[in-house]
Amino acid sequence: MAQSEFPLPDVGEGLTEAEIVSWKVKPGDAVTVNQVLVEIETAKSLVELPSPFAGTVTELLAEEGTTVEVGTPIIRVDSAGGTIELQAPGDGDTTGEIGDTAPRAERAELDAAPAHATPAPSSGGQTPEGDGAVLVGYGTKSGHGTSRRRRPTVAPDGSKDAPQEAAAKQAKARPASVPAAAAVPVIAKPPIRKLAKDLDVDLSQVTATGLAGEITRDDVVRHAQQASVFRNIETPEWGAAREEKIPVKGVRKAIATAMVRSAFTAPHVSVFTDVNATRTMEFVRRLKESTEFAGVRVSPLLVMAKAVIWAVRRNPTVNSSWTDKEIIVHHYVNLGIAAATPRGLIVPNVKDAQDLSLLELAKALEQLTITARDGKTPPADMANGTVTITNIGSYGMDTGTPILNPGEVGIVALGAIKQKPWVVDGEVRPAFVTTVGASFDHRIVDGDVASRFTADVASVLEEPALLLD
Repeated sequence: MAQSEFPLPDVGEGLTEAEIVSWKVKPGDAVTVNQVLVEIETAKSLVELPSPFAGTVTELLAEEGTTVEVGTPIIRVDSAGGTIELQAPGDGDTTGEIGDTAPRAERAELDAAPAHATPAPSSGGQTPEGDGAVLVGYGTKSGHGTSRRRRPTVAPDGSKDAPQEAAAKQAKARPASVPAAAAVPVIAKPPIRKLAKDLDVDLSQVTATGLAGEITRDDVVRHAQQASVFRNIETPEWGAAREEKIPVKGVRKAIATAMVRSAFTAPHVSVFTDVNATRTMEFVRRLKESTEFAGVRVSPLLVMAKAVIWAVRRNPTVNSSWTDKEIIVHHYVNLGIAAATPRGLIVPNVKDAQDLSLLELAKALEQLTITARDGKTPPADMANGTVTITNIGSYGMDTGTPILNPGEVGIVALGAIKQKPWVVDGEVRPAFVTTVGASFDHRIVDGDVASRFTADVASVLEEPALLLD
C-alpha cells in the first residue's frame, strides 16, 4: 500500500482556512472513494469532505476544533490504489462545491436516496477506484461526476445528532408514540417520529410531501414553525462561571467583517411604509388550496419576492453595484434571502429569479431555506447577489433598519402581518397590515428612487394582481 496524505482543499472562492468540526473516521477505519472523512466549517458554510483515496486510515493530522490553512495535510491513508491526482475546484470543474454536488432538482429527493450512493463513472467509463476517478466535489481533467447521498439527520437545535442523554430525557418526558389519525395512516420513519415528539408535533396534523406519501423532516419542521415561532426556544441555565467567552471565527467572524464594511462604506438611507396586505393573505390562501402548489410551502414571502423583482424592473438602479469608478446596473435578479441559522446569519440567493414562474420561485425559496437551515449552503449560493429581502416578520417584528448585504445597494424588510384597524373610504375596517422597510446605498439610490421602489413593492402587496402585468 502507498501512504497518501490528504491536504485541506480550497472549497471555493479563495478561502484560505477552515476549522475541523468533526471527524467521521478514526485510525484503523477502512474508507472508500467519496466516503465522507470530515466536516469542516469555512467562513461561509459547513462542508463535508469526501475521501480521494480507498484504503485504511492511519493517522488524523488535525484535531477537532482547530483551524487549518488550505494545503495543510489533515489525514494520512494507506491507499490501495496509490495516490489519486486531484484537480482544484474551479480549474475547469463546475460540478459544484465539495459536499453539495447534487443539482437543486435532486436535493429535494436526498432523503429518499440510499445511505451509500455509488459514485458516477467518468466520461471515460472508469470507476472511482481506478485511474481518472471522479471524486465528489473535485472532478478530473476528463469529465465530471455527481453522486446522491442521504442528507444527515439534523436535531431540532441544529446539531447533526442529538446527544443520547437528551434523547433519553425526552423519551421519559413525552409519550412513547405520536397518535395517528384514525382514517388516514401516518407514514413516517422512526427518526421523523422522534423529531415530531421533540417538537410536540402531532403527525396526524402534518401534510406529507414525500414521494410515497410519507412525512419528511421538512414537513415536521414546517408544521412546527407555523404553529409558533418561539416554540423551541428554551432559556439556558447560567453556569458556575460569571462570563462566557465565545471565539470569533467562521461564519460569525465573516458576518462581523461584512457588516462593519457595509455600515461604514455605504451611506445608508432607509424608508418605511404601512401596507394593507389583506389581498396578499387571500392570494396566499388560494395558492395553498390549489393543486398546482400542493406540497410546496407558500407564504407572504413568496409574494414579497415577486414584488421586489417587479419593483426592480421599474427602478433598475436599486439592482446595482458600486465600484468607485462606475455603477454596474444588473439586468438580472439574484434574489438574496437573509436566513437565520444555528451558525449565524447568511444570505443565499436565488439565481436569475426574474426568469422563474411563481411556482418555480416558491420551490426555489423552499429549497434555499432548507439547505440554509441544515448548514449545507455552498459558497456559490451566497455569491453574486444583487438585492436582498429580510423577513423579520417571521419573528413578530414590525420593521427595522436593515444593513445592506456587501456589494448590493438595496435591501427590503418585510414586517409581521397582523390584523389591525384600517381606514377605507372614511370607515374603519379590520385588515391585515404590515410594514415594508428598505435601506439603500445613497451613493447610487436617491430619495425619490428609494421611495418609488418601496411604494412599488407595497403596491404589489396591496394588490397581487399587478403581477399579471
